[in-house]
Amino acid sequence: MKIPLYVIDAFTEKLFSGNPAAVCPLPEWLNDDILQTIAGENNLSETAFFIRESNIYKLRWFTPKVEVSLCGHATLASAYVLFHHFGHKESEIVFETKSGQLKVQRDANLLMMDFPASNPISIDAPEQLVHALGAKAIEVLQSTGTYLAVYESENDILSITPDFSLTEKLDMPYVIVTAKGSSSDFVSRFFAPQVGIPEDPVTGSAHCTLIPYWAKKLNKTKLYARQLSKRQGQLYCEYLGDRVKIGGKAVTYVVGEISI
Repeated sequence: MKIPLYVIDAFTEKLFSGNPAAVCPLPEWLNDDILQTIAGENNLSETAFFIRESNIYKLRWFTPKVEVSLCGHATLASAYVLFHHFGHKESEIVFETKSGQLKVQRDANLLMMDFPASNPISIDAPEQLVHALGAKAIEVLQSTGTYLAVYESENDILSITPDFSLTEKLDMPYVIVTAKGSSSDFVSRFFAPQVGIPEDPVTGSAHCTLIPYWAKKLNKTKLYARQLSKRQGQLYCEYLGDRVKIGGKAVTYVVGEISI
């Protein structure tokens, strides 16, 4: 059996930056074990699989270890494949996912994703989180499955070196660190070793939490964000209350096929 394979660098317009996602269009769903094995073999932070049903696409995402309920960069990459390789003519694509219906619109040279907002709440910083990050935050919040640690400056974010052996033992699988940016509204990094991603290069889904926080903190609804991994990435954001828009660019790295 031959399965088309695309590797797309998302949230960038330059190769070898942003976040690479594998995208595999399917005529019908394969066994979950096969999907997970393909994702493990690809060994990227996410592999997206989709099938078409009528006018929508059913979309699923797998890390090398597990299936996840929401992923931004692999959604962006899937939409890019449909627009640029499959010739999707409408300006909008509708994906049906474990997180409900997600829409992606083509807006000039950006792809804008419509995702659910996740408003974080302030908490006392868990001692284990402080030890895992190696630097005390000025504020700690949480949203579903996620710790959000806020720091003073962009340099603080760049200097963080997590202890992943401790991060893996936290009671939540995702950790975001963030600060106000020097050349952007805000910056962030994202760690998720529990699901097989020590540090994710650029994380669209993290911005479901980051956008509400910074929109309220900066008193603005449209924001420009940068993720400060080694590959780095750029995100164009908008806060809509119970929804957020997360936009970015993408570029094709690989077009091929998998033989199974």
